Amino acid sequence: MKTKATVRLKFSSKEKLQTVLNSLKPEAENPATTRARTLLKQEDKSLVLSIEADDTVALRASLNAYLRWINSILNVLEVLETR
Repeated sequence: MKTKATVRLKFSSKEKLQTVLNSLKPEAENPATTRARTLLKQEDKSLVLSIEADDTVALRASLNAYLRWINSILNVLEVLETR
C-alpha cells in the first residue's frame, strides 16, 4: 500500500532554509533505499518535505530521519550563531 506525508516547516530566515535544503539534497537525490522517495522544495521561507513510500514502516522511518536531520542542522546553526 502506497503512503504519503507532506510536512511544511517555516524558517526564521531564507538563509537557514537554504542551508537545510542544501544539506538534505544529497540524501533526497540518492536515497539509501528504494522503499521511499523524498521531494524537498522551498516556498518562500518554508521547506516542504514530501515523502511517498511503499508502506507505513518506510514512511515513518524516512519521516523520522529527515526530521531528525533537520533538527540536527538547526542545532549546529544555533551553536555557530552563539560563537
